[in-house]
Amino acid sequence: MSFGLATRRAASVYAEVGVETGVSTADPHKLILMLFEGALLQIGTAGIAMDNKDIPTKGTATSKAIEIITNGLKVSLDYEAGGELAERLGALYDYMTQRLLYANLNNSRPALDEVARLLNELKGAWEEIGTYDQANR
Repeated sequence: MSFGLATRRAASVYAEVGVETGVSTADPHKLILMLFEGALLQIGTAGIAMDNKDIPTKGTATSKAIEIITNGLKVSLDYEAGGELAERLGALYDYMTQRLLYANLNNSRPALDEVARLLNELKGAWEEIGTYDQANR
């Protein structure tokens, strides 16, 4: 799958879950950042709902976060160009999805926090790539 097709698919998923607007005009780098932000927003919402014992909101937010990770971030990986790094990121996204499912089923705040920490680390690295790329143009 080409990166362009993957990013269009990721944009479609992002728009479907209604996390943010402006997806259609975002460049590929910005789109990935928006996906990270959207997933983190949904995890934050799930955490608040969990704390408030709001089961429907927790479930909806967790489902949206999983959707963004699996059908946004993961599908945007280019396994041909990315090789082992893309494979490892894909496996990490699968792990995050499993942890979110666990968090939802078991009301586990530590599992939610773990996924949020991992996403924040990846988001920070992605931001650095963008900063480096713009500085070297």
